Amino acid sequence: MKKILLPLFLLLLLISCTSQKNSDAFINAASGRYLFNTDEVLEVHFKDKVLQVKWRGNDDIEPLKVAENSFYMKALNEKMVFVEKPEMHIELAPKTEHDGSIYHFRKMKEGEKTPSEYFMAKEYDKSLAAFLEIKKQDSLSPAINQNKMNRLGYDYIRKNNLNLALEVFKINVALYPTNSNVYDSLGEAYLFQKDTLNAEINFKKALSINPENRSSKRLLTKITK
Repeated sequence: MKKILLPLFLLLLLISCTSQKNSDAFINAASGRYLFNTDEVLEVHFKDKVLQVKWRGNDDIEPLKVAENSFYMKALNEKMVFVEKPEMHIELAPKTEHDGSIYHFRKMKEGEKTPSEYFMAKEYDKSLAAFLEIKKQDSLSPAINQNKMNRLGYDYIRKNNLNLALEVFKINVALYPTNSNVYDSLGEAYLFQKDTLNAEINFKKALSINPENRSSKRLLTKITK
């Protein structure tokens, strides 16, 4: 118990002796958006010179300043360290739970967006390019999970947002061009828009990859009988 309480006491003592205010130079350097993962952003801003973070729907997270460039963020249970060279980025202070891994969040460029942000801005070409780059770097990334993308498309269909559903399925086809199911979903989205020509093209493509795709068989029969 003493081994646990002593570091905690020292941390609290350090925090109590550290002003939460930040210098203008640090504010200018640290303010901005950081790529938390391939499709998620952690945004740093300042209120009355006190650092605040926007992350996962919470706009007013206030990490505790423990040193000039280090902050403890309770929501992460991590100490974030701002490193200015060679370019400004955030690193997580090493700890046993990291198992030797280094966590590095780069500062995003002005106007840069995540793939999902490009998508919601209706910049579909840029969104696709960004998703393809993720696949190139890590084909198993959760951000491009085929089933996850498919569920998102059907969520849009349920909300009667057919254009967004169509664009999601197009991206999924580009990511997984040898998968029968993605063409079936794209065909269904076209069918919901009463575009039977493109629906037929995609159902046939799905069946060319997997002749046993029952959904494509059924829907193709429905529109060609």
